[in-house]
Amino acid sequence: MTYEDLLIEADENNLITKEKPLRAYDGRIKGRRIAIRKDLATSSEKKCVLAEELGHYYTSVGDILNLSDKNNCKQEALAQSWAYRKVITLDGIIDAYENGCSNKFELAEHLNVTEEFLLNGILELERKHGYCVIVDNYIIRFNPLVVYRFFNE
Repeated sequence: MTYEDLLIEADENNLITKEKPLRAYDGRIKGRRIAIRKDLATSSEKKCVLAEELGHYYTSVGDILNLSDKNNCKQEALAQSWAYRKVITLDGIIDAYENGCSNKFELAEHLNVTEEFLLNGILELERKHGYCVIVDNYIIRFNPLVVYRFFNE
């Protein structure tokens, strides 16, 4: 999943996505318009922000900027959770392992996400699957993150 893939998904949902000189936020969604802060340093930052804004599109209702409101905090958490599940997948972790990634820094680079986003995504997977999960011929343990390959005979 690339930044461009997320832009295509936004477009397929008739969302207008533009990079703008935002001051207070890295991203915002209002109605059918998404703004991504233009001066974000890397494509991985833009990807993470766009994923979260799409998460707001799919999961949030109304203006939730006031995070002192408990309901707004819940909606923020739902949008973040959606973004992590969209971008940090079990198949992505396995692909990174198969491509020689051996630590979280390399995994973040392979998935083109920030390390913070990756760590939160791994926590999300652990909440969903527990201590570890079996996918095809792989065991993925989440804390610490380790991928094992085994063969069925």
